[in-house]
Amino acid sequence: MTSAYAQAGVDIEAGERAVELMRADVARTRRPEVLGSLGGFAGFFDAASFQNYRHPVLATSTDGVGTKVAIAQALDIHDTIGFDLVAMLVDDLVVVGAEPLFVTDYIACGAVVPERIAAIVRGIAQACAEAGAALLGGETAEHPGLLRPDEYDVAGATTGVVEQDLILGPDQVQPGDQILALASSGLHSNGYSLVRQVFLNQAGWQLERPVAELGRTLGEELLTPTRIYTPAILDLIKATSVHAISHITGGGLANNLARIIPDRLQAVVDRSTWQPAPIFDLVQRTGQISQPDLEATLNMGVGMAVVLPAASVDQAQRQLSQRGVDAWVCGQVEAADSGQIGAVLVGQHPVPA
Repeated sequence: MTSAYAQAGVDIEAGERAVELMRADVARTRRPEVLGSLGGFAGFFDAASFQNYRHPVLATSTDGVGTKVAIAQALDIHDTIGFDLVAMLVDDLVVVGAEPLFVTDYIACGAVVPERIAAIVRGIAQACAEAGAALLGGETAEHPGLLRPDEYDVAGATTGVVEQDLILGPDQVQPGDQILALASSGLHSNGYSLVRQVFLNQAGWQLERPVAELGRTLGEELLTPTRIYTPAILDLIKATSVHAISHITGGGLANNLARIIPDRLQAVVDRSTWQPAPIFDLVQRTGQISQPDLEATLNMGVGMAVVLPAASVDQAQRQLSQRGVDAWVCGQVEAADSGQIGAVLVGQHPVPA
């Protein structure tokens, strides 16, 4: 007999099947400090390892992936969106120098389809494994009447640890510091309200449309997972002198870079030092978007900006190259006149071939 709860639209058995489907993926993210198993009311992480720290400080970050989930739902491809979620979480955390320890996730959906939920969690687990974080727990909530059966949203949180005297930030930034740009994998997970408006609403393109400039379909480009920089950044911090790092997310390069520049200084970024990937020019041309609007919304090909002394640049680039991360000097930190903003973009990007 169908339960009253099921008649109201909540399928408890489907939720249990989803947990079973994701169990193996979650297990692959397990760290030695994790206690217990999947399915408890709370996750446990043994803090005894903090005894190896002189003064451990916990750091935390919470995020989602925004309207990029609409692309995943339209294409019925769900394993990349979980990867995006973790990337947004751990890359926010690592910029202060913290190692991510564990992640928890929250999936709200109109109806629990076990295979779809398991695909989302598969992506989350894959990204956790790449970042070195345990997937400690999560929640899947069924919201019939609020979300359609094919709709869902994802959010999560991560916790990490860093030595108190090794926390990175604006207080360490000095005049003459160089700004090292780390290449993004594409749009990452910001600006999708604008991107969807341009391609799907204004231009009327289909996600299955092949796009010559991209070398693949529009949907494949838009679902490219956000890059995880965390392992490379942690190695970089250990090997070189790093003063501050900015994760380039919503608000674009200048606005995010300004967050790590002290009032007395200014970051000057030269656009001529790199050519953004074709997707950025395509958004601008198709939507007739102004340069300021584009740069205030999208990352323009830079996923991270690392501020460090000039003497550390060569070693940092070698270190990042070994991790497969393209990096180049895109600007420097200068003394600021009264009233100047924290970061400014100058010059023009090279003309695409």
